[in-house]
Amino acid sequence: MRIGIFGGTFDPIHTGHLIMAEQCREQAGLEQLWFIPAARPPHKLDRVTTPFAQRVEMLALAIAGSPAFQINELERDRPGPSYTVNTLEELHRLHPATEFCLVIGADTLADLPNWHEPKRVLELATLLVVARPGWPPPAVEGPLASAIRCHQIVQVPLIDISSTDLRRRAAAGKSLRYLVPRAVECYIETHRLYRPAP
Repeated sequence: MRIGIFGGTFDPIHTGHLIMAEQCREQAGLEQLWFIPAARPPHKLDRVTTPFAQRVEMLALAIAGSPAFQINELERDRPGPSYTVNTLEELHRLHPATEFCLVIGADTLADLPNWHEPKRVLELATLLVVARPGWPPPAVEGPLASAIRCHQIVQVPLIDISSTDLRRRAAAGKSLRYLVPRAVECYIETHRLYRPAP
């Protein structure tokens, strides 16, 4: 089985994430794509994120009706930062016969040498590199290039939506319509997520 791994904070998940996931599924011939929300993103340890359970609930609302998409809560109870290498090693232990493909943006590819154990990440997963708005066509260069077992470029419509901007919009009481799935928009409104404390 060939499974895509899409990790991230998903705070909140948005339309850009879903378009990226669907194009990766289709172009890379994935049987399934697993969204793996990070419990403690290593690059965001200095800021407060929405509770893990609520981010999972928004993910579930967003992918309802898409049988090829699943949520994997592997990182929920793991202590310490949510390093990709640890997640991939655990997935291989649980599913030894599965080929895993890691979805990353072109901007993330440029930062890959700074990841925790990047060479091991490349041994454990095929990279699905997605073009991102404002970034040049993705290229693999430098000392890590020889460690890459395989990578595939995934072409997607360049829709520039960021979770950071969505949180700012929600905090300012601005519309999220069409930027997130309608069910996620209602969830954010109902739970007053991202609003300033009264």
